[in-house]
Amino acid sequence: MSDKAMTLADARKEALKATAARERLTALFDPDTFVEVGALVKTGCDGAGVITGYGLVEGSPVYAFSQDSTQKSGAVGAAQGSKIKKIYELALKTGAPVVGIYDSNGAAVEEGLDAMDAYGEMLCWSNNLSGVVPQISLVLGVCAGSAALIAASADFVVMSEKAELFLTTGDVESASDAANAAGSGVAHIVKKDDAEAISAARRLISLLPSNNLSAAPMCNFSAVSGGGLALSSAAVNIDGADLFEIAKNIVDADSVTELQAEYSSSARVGLATIAGSSVGVVAASNSGTICSGGASKIARFVTICDSFQIPVITIVNCEAFAPVPNQGFRGGIREVAKLAHVYAEATTPKVAVVVGKAYGSAYITLAGRAANSDYTVAWPKATISALSPATAIAFLGGDRITAEVSRQQAEADYAANDASAYAAAAKGHIDDVIDPAETRSVIISALDMLAGKRMTTLPKKHGNIPM
Repeated sequence: MSDKAMTLADARKEALKATAARERLTALFDPDTFVEVGALVKTGCDGAGVITGYGLVEGSPVYAFSQDSTQKSGAVGAAQGSKIKKIYELALKTGAPVVGIYDSNGAAVEEGLDAMDAYGEMLCWSNNLSGVVPQISLVLGVCAGSAALIAASADFVVMSEKAELFLTTGDVESASDAANAAGSGVAHIVKKDDAEAISAARRLISLLPSNNLSAAPMCNFSAVSGGGLALSSAAVNIDGADLFEIAKNIVDADSVTELQAEYSSSARVGLATIAGSSVGVVAASNSGTICSGGASKIARFVTICDSFQIPVITIVNCEAFAPVPNQGFRGGIREVAKLAHVYAEATTPKVAVVVGKAYGSAYITLAGRAANSDYTVAWPKATISALSPATAIAFLGGDRITAEVSRQQAEADYAANDASAYAAAAKGHIDDVIDPAETRSVIISALDMLAGKRMTTLPKKHGNIPM
């Protein structure tokens, strides 16, 4: 063997040594499909602190990078930035998802502004690819400072319990932990360890199209066993019912991946399949009201679904948007306006099912046909109204209260007649009133009908969403 061949063999052996970063990529990709890119890139005598390449995840092409904390603590410098930039460039050219695995103690400070430029390029590429190809951040170690901005810019952030994600911890000891990231809505999924987090990322990829021009993937599926009976029993008393559990009786069995479960319990969202095709599920809401955090949570989720033409199914039982404590109108209106903007602007198929209450702005935003819902149906006991029955009687129907008819009876009569699902259907405000047991079949039919949906939006750079 020549000297050059021996040098190459030694260099490749050193580059391919076993590390946690390499093991994570091996676990992410289907067996024997990972191909490394830039294996010999170095910073002086040291490696670049990141392993990059491509392979298959559930049979679909995916690009990935995995920071290697055994090389200068995974410090981000010019070499690491160039390797990651190459991955983004290939993802753009081929239209494939990008998975970033973060485990680095920060920048290579000795490189000064070169390290800052590396962060800047990574952030620029991540944000410019947003909405073009799915991006998933796997935070499995320390992800600090500017790297946290890049990780949080992805469509989905998946963390292990031991991971840390922060700009600066400040004076709060737990500010960097996974529980805090989940509670603040930054992390979409938190799992016990690396293996479970990587498995969750693989599941997300299986539910997502490769890019914004690809069709949603089709999966094998099983219908929910006894779904119709479960929905019928839930419909008897919708107050206090868990709308997400209702949604699980509509979509395919065991197909739901809930997102941001620890952030704002007033709304729940997740990806699932129905008849084998990917959908987004919004449960709004379990408490009857949606807080500003819940509104922001739904808005973010629907935006992601719209980016990749994933249909959105919204299960509605919402009488109002809750005020923000100690903030008056400041936080609540902004977040609800953001939610309304996202639903109105989204061109992906949107199906709404009113299972309980839908009053005023909640009805307009989440289920109103005039606000761009494609198909809206209601269960027989649903109430749909511009005002709650109590408010309607107080302001408009005082004459209905008589010696024989109490205020409570007048309100009940208003809900059963003026605000009934049948009254809304009679006036054309919703498309149908359905048997709860038929909800799954109705939605499947509606999504089949909407599969070819095409909309031309007004020529503009982008909408000015209320941030």
